[in-house]
Amino acid sequence: MTTTGMPWLLELLIAVFLLFGAVVALIGSYGLAKLPDFYMRLHGPTKASTLGVGCVLIGSLLYFTHQQEGVSVQESLVTLFLFATAPASAHMLAKAALHRRLKAVERTRNKPFD
Repeated sequence: MTTTGMPWLLELLIAVFLLFGAVVALIGSYGLAKLPDFYMRLHGPTKASTLGVGCVLIGSLLYFTHQQEGVSVQESLVTLFLFATAPASAHMLAKAALHRRLKAVERTRNKPFD
């Protein structure tokens, strides 16, 4: 047990989830800023929100579940809604871009309009 009353292995697991989630979110933000066209840029925030923020929420869920001696309902619901809505919203954005026939850069593989 550490000074927080939490087993060190649980603290390590929570820290790994938080750090991994933060790094993935940072990489996704960088991709949003630097990738050249909409189709490529769509992947950065989609993956970052689903995986990065999801890992941060799972770390938070573990922490508050241990502190409250029961499952933290708020973090569980936010995580569930995030995993359900982020891929669906990215799909709708991609379909809207295809409908509007947005152009892709030359080096994009499998371009929608050749």
